[in-house]
Amino acid sequence: MTRHAQIIGIGSYLPEHILTNSELERMVETSDEWIVTRTGIRERRVVADGETTSDLAVRAAALAIERAGISGDEIDLIVLGTTSPDHIFPSTACMTQAKLGLTCPAVDVMAACTSFIYALHYGSSVIEAGRAQTVLIIGAEALTRLVDFGDRSTCVLFGDGAGAAVLRVSDEPGVEAVLLGADGTGADQLNVPGGGAAHPLTAETLAAGDQYLKMNGNEVFKFAVRVIPRATMEVLEASGHTTDDLAWLVPHQANKRIIDTIEERLGIDDSRVFCNVDRTGNTSSASIPLALDELYTSGQLAPGDLLALVGFGAGLTWGAAVVRWSMSAPNKKE
Repeated sequence: MTRHAQIIGIGSYLPEHILTNSELERMVETSDEWIVTRTGIRERRVVADGETTSDLAVRAAALAIERAGISGDEIDLIVLGTTSPDHIFPSTACMTQAKLGLTCPAVDVMAACTSFIYALHYGSSVIEAGRAQTVLIIGAEALTRLVDFGDRSTCVLFGDGAGAAVLRVSDEPGVEAVLLGADGTGADQLNVPGGGAAHPLTAETLAAGDQYLKMNGNEVFKFAVRVIPRATMEVLEASGHTTDDLAWLVPHQANKRIIDTIEERLGIDDSRVFCNVDRTGNTSSASIPLALDELYTSGQLAPGDLLALVGFGAGLTWGAAVVRWSMSAPNKKE
């Protein structure tokens, strides 16, 4: 048979604490109106003290495994995408594997907000090649740990959360096509300058705030609205589809203005473009699986629905995937 990778389980987790725009007004010089007008964000989730990226990943992954109806020992590989790992090393995937009580290989991918698409590519590729039967892919972030809450240009944007999917081999189409891209010449547009081998953390780098996320918002916006419509059309063409075939466009939830511009340039009606950025903020690699789980649990996905998942992020990176949905509607108790 021709080997395909299908999504057979989906799950997500958001930390309990909600940080609203009105609370941010008391922390930094900003306003709810300014934030909503420019980003569409009204609130975001923030990890609790002692809560880590791997903790969020475990919650999302456990739910995805449960919904897939499999046991953990059936998982052949974990691929975890993150921008905010628990540590530089060991990998957050290994930390997650241990907390789940699994023994399979585990690896991180770091393509910033595109990381879940990269993980989807990795996981589906090994299944198609016959090197695995079942792969757990995760996008998880504790991004607020990297945010300077004195910088009003970035602290209003980001939130924490995790989403996960179980991929399994099938003779029916699932992940139909994936397109990935990168342009390292734009690396300085969005980064955390301190903490790695290039600029280890010292008293001087800490004083300069180099442990925090830095972003050139205008350049990132222009990059996103240029590359994502093109990548979406290319991946649809590669899979033999057009935008008319899509049940949903599921974009990375970075900014409502970016999402609106992308849907306008693609000519897709707003009713077929998923958006929850108002309630989650930008959760980077977690945003697409969080969106998928919300679509699933709200009963808005049916077997056979065609989805385009599209993302962009630091690197600069981008990615797009065409996925044929296979999961039946959730139980009412969900």
